[in-house]
Amino acid sequence: MNTFVKKALNRIIESFLQIHFFSNKAELTYQAAIEKHVDNLPFLSSNDMTIVEALRSEGIVITSLTALLIPSTLQMLQATKGLIPKISQSIYRNKTEYAIHANPKQIIEYREIFDWGLEQRLLNIIENYLGLPVAYLHPSFRRDIANQVQRNTRLWHLDKEDRKVVKIIVYLNDVNDDGGPFQYIPLSFTPTVTRSLRYNYGYIQNQTMQQVISPSNFKSCTGSSGTVIIADTAKIFHRGKIPIDSDRFAIFFEYTSRFPKYPFYCKRSLTNENLLILATKLSENQRRCIFWRL
Repeated sequence: MNTFVKKALNRIIESFLQIHFFSNKAELTYQAAIEKHVDNLPFLSSNDMTIVEALRSEGIVITSLTALLIPSTLQMLQATKGLIPKISQSIYRNKTEYAIHANPKQIIEYREIFDWGLEQRLLNIIENYLGLPVAYLHPSFRRDIANQVQRNTRLWHLDKEDRKVVKIIVYLNDVNDDGGPFQYIPLSFTPTVTRSLRYNYGYIQNQTMQQVISPSNFKSCTGSSGTVIIADTAKIFHRGKIPIDSDRFAIFFEYTSRFPKYPFYCKRSLTNENLLILATKLSENQRRCIFWRL
């Protein structure tokens, strides 16, 4: 199936699922699944529960690798040091490109990056927030190019794969306001912005967004290398601000529930064959997080 036909089919299915009868039935099923799973949620420390509560109230948490104290962070950072030079040498082919991603072969070669996103403590935090078992979509190791391209994720949007979409973003270089920070609009404004724009997903130009909300409410997540942003990108309007001073290097780890609202939008860059290679050292629970589609 070619890309155009696939996108058209996805839009048709999405429109069908938005019909009130079917959307209401899906919502009841979703709420029932959460209620059923509540007794199976993993135990969290008070510090980790604070992260969950902040996600619920604010839609975002800004912390650091140092503060998180994830056991495999050192191995992950060592892997990024090997991968960054290879991404730095990549050449983008046309003027509409704005980011270069590590390819599947590189993700397998530097598997410590992939494995970090499956740390059990992170999965426990995310599962408590989602209220359902976790699906690990993929890590995206990316170099965002300092150019003037304004398209796709550089425009305002909400992610639509699921009712809640958790992204963990790790900065690999210092990012100031001209360095391409992750930018968001506070959760409290989401209902107003959605109504004002009559928003039904898609990308919103900055000029259009400024017509319904003052730019003074735009929040830039700046920080030094090792800054970590945990955000529900289905709940808060967000974008990647255009880097001006220099390219930005970051890793995006993405998670949904294993029962996403629109599973056909849950993209991944790794094939089942790739995942089988990466799964050899994983626990059974971690394997369920990556093979949730099967």
